[in-house]
Amino acid sequence: MAFTLLIFINLYLCVMKKPPITIKDIARELNISPSTVSRALQNHPDISLATRERVQEYAKAHHYKPNGLALSLRTNKNKTIGVIIPEIIHHFFSSVLSGIEEVSDEEGYNVIVCQSGEKYEKEVRNTEALISSRVSGVLASLSKNTTNYDHFQEIVDSDIPLVFFDRICIGILTDKVVVDDYNGAFSVTEYLIQTGCRRIAFFSSPPHLEISKNRKNGYLDALRKYKIPVDESLIRICDTREDAIVVTPEFLQMEDRPDAFFAINDESAVGILYAVKQAGLKVPDDVSIFGFSNGRFALASDPMLSTVEQHGFEMGKNAAKLLISKIKGETQGQFTNKIIKTNLVLRGTTKQRIVNNE
Repeated sequence: MAFTLLIFINLYLCVMKKPPITIKDIARELNISPSTVSRALQNHPDISLATRERVQEYAKAHHYKPNGLALSLRTNKNKTIGVIIPEIIHHFFSSVLSGIEEVSDEEGYNVIVCQSGEKYEKEVRNTEALISSRVSGVLASLSKNTTNYDHFQEIVDSDIPLVFFDRICIGILTDKVVVDDYNGAFSVTEYLIQTGCRRIAFFSSPPHLEISKNRKNGYLDALRKYKIPVDESLIRICDTREDAIVVTPEFLQMEDRPDAFFAINDESAVGILYAVKQAGLKVPDDVSIFGFSNGRFALASDPMLSTVEQHGFEMGKNAAKLLISKIKGETQGQFTNKIIKTNLVLRGTTKQRIVNNE
């Protein structure tokens, strides 16, 4: 009888015991979003001091603890890293992936690769699948159509380490690895100016992407350095070969046509090259062309394309090292922004420099 009563009491205590409080519980009670709670707990500067204090006091009063069990399961039993990239067929992203896989293999991690196909909805499904799979960590480069980042914040809220590379979200507190887009674009524009070009068109990608902002700023600042007026009619969103083939003839028909084109990537640069040659103009005598990434497109064109080397393999290695360090708990509470330096690769689509740097 006493034994039966003891079992009943234990069962009663188990049923009545409250489960651990979660980020979502705090968000619901304080009528704010889970992402706000997560960032407030990490003292993110984008969250007001009042909100941070309110969240932290509530979490302390209700004994909130991060999900250590889930972290333990990921780090000890599921040594798998999820990678989200726009498209694996791009030379740059395949190079990044090679760097990721080299480091992951050395550290004993498997890699799951998801392609967003430049589609926001598919990117969301990618993140949901990786969270459900309880991966150890996630490496991600944004789709160019992504303007809402809640699905990435959900990764952070699930206590899964996240590192962005190349196309990043600055509003989420994570490690990031990026190319030195600003200086790369500045150097391209400066070089074109120093080869005698004055009407330099810039084909960009969607303006909400950080790479677009930084490369455009580098282009604009180089023009300003040499006191060349900024002509907005020479700037266009055009980041695919197909679009460049359609758009470039419009520029070539201008009364004061461009004498150079700087493209956001090699893909659009070879589209420019095709259109310029179709128009009967000589490259680089009549029109100079510069790309960005130094992929296979650059070597397959005729003439071969001048471009910017992004060092994708090094980016992948750095991103993987940062993520694995986070997974192992070696850099808790620390966040790194790693910048990969670029360099110009000069080939047949540009003329030789005719003035000094000074």
